[in-house]
Amino acid sequence: MGRRCWRRRALAAACLVAALLLLSALRPGLEGGAAGAGRPGGKSRSPLQRLYDLDQGPRSALAEVHRQRRDLLRRTCSRHTRRQRLLQPEDLRHVLVDDAHGLLYCYVPKVACTNWKRVLLALSGRAPPDPRAIPAHEAHAPGRLPSLADFSPAEVNRRLRAYLAFLFVREPFERLASAYRNKLERPYSAAFQRRFGTSIVRRLRPRPGPDALTRGHDVRFAEFLAYLLDPRTRRAGPFNEHWERAHALCHPCRLRYDVVGKFETLAEDAAFVLGLVGAPGLRFPEPPPRARAAATRDRAARLFRDISPFYQRRLFGLYRMDFLLFNYSAPSYLRLR
Repeated sequence: MGRRCWRRRALAAACLVAALLLLSALRPGLEGGAAGAGRPGGKSRSPLQRLYDLDQGPRSALAEVHRQRRDLLRRTCSRHTRRQRLLQPEDLRHVLVDDAHGLLYCYVPKVACTNWKRVLLALSGRAPPDPRAIPAHEAHAPGRLPSLADFSPAEVNRRLRAYLAFLFVREPFERLASAYRNKLERPYSAAFQRRFGTSIVRRLRPRPGPDALTRGHDVRFAEFLAYLLDPRTRRAGPFNEHWERAHALCHPCRLRYDVVGKFETLAEDAAFVLGLVGAPGLRFPEPPPRARAAATRDRAARLFRDISPFYQRRLFGLYRMDFLLFNYSAPSYLRLR
């Protein structure tokens, strides 16, 4: 079997998948054995070992919150994901690697991923030590941060066993509203509007004007949601990463995550991760103030209140696994019954 995998590219991908799935099941997590999983060189305790130490002693309130999130994620995966497609190497593209500090970070767009990429660049020493001084376009530049998909199966396995893996998530409908406003509604997203907006109005608007067909600049929120729910969209390929479901980007039921951070508690959760890294001088860029966060929630509520209960229910079904895996309740403004 191994020889045929080596000879054929498709079977090689399948072999990598099998190795990853086996590793995910066998990885010595915090329940036992993590203290022996060392960082390359073994010079100091790795973030995964520090998390293990926290789990063994009296836990702080925040450490207990993160333990509960891990446990809920694993229970929900066990309950709801009995049959899954095989992972492909490309599925690891969103998992970024920091070898110097023993970190794996799966980024989810619209969940502070720009600032987390800045932080990883600052940790790497290849950028200014203050993350705020790193321009956003540099943080997102291809190749600045290695991805888990760039490594051989053996190297992937070693990192999955020994590194602290974390991701940050956000209430799914608020994230969806943010993606719409940032990528399709605002005028500075002209390239994105031409790429996706023109397709949306061409497919879903009965009589689109020539300007909309050329620029895609005036996509309505209801049209955007209809595009997401249109079976033709899924048949054409995966969603764009800005509105793809978090579980479809990071595969938390097949790759084991040690920390699940949330956008709603960004400051506390980011500090928790950086504390595990052992970088006391590094500060995560200041999260949005509470008043701005409340305004963001209100804008999402206004957008969804204009959507019919029928489409609200269908959309909730589409993003249901993110609600379940990451313990989000359905927003109160939805009319799901």
